[in-house]
Amino acid sequence: MKEINLHISEISTLCKLNNVQSLFAFGSILKGSLQPESDVDLVVAIEDKDPLKYSDYYFDLKDGLEKIFERRIDLLEEKAIRNPFLKKEIDNNKVLLYAK
Repeated sequence: MKEINLHISEISTLCKLNNVQSLFAFGSILKGSLQPESDVDLVVAIEDKDPLKYSDYYFDLKDGLEKIFERRIDLLEEKAIRNPFLKKEIDNNKVLLYAK
């Protein structure tokens, strides 16, 4: 979580630029078990019905987050999580980083 708190202002700005409704973190970055090879696990909801704009926002956000954290980002779309076990695990452990 410390790594997130160091960059929360940059994350917020990036979210505003990319029409993000909400952004949550989960996984090793919250547990304090982040390794040098670990990625950062995030769940995003983006507001845009136009598929081209949505895609641009998604990839611009992902690229920006990878630059901020200087590591790979596993960016899940909230609406695309279909596995009920994964959804429950994420929902039970996620931490809000940004909300519009």
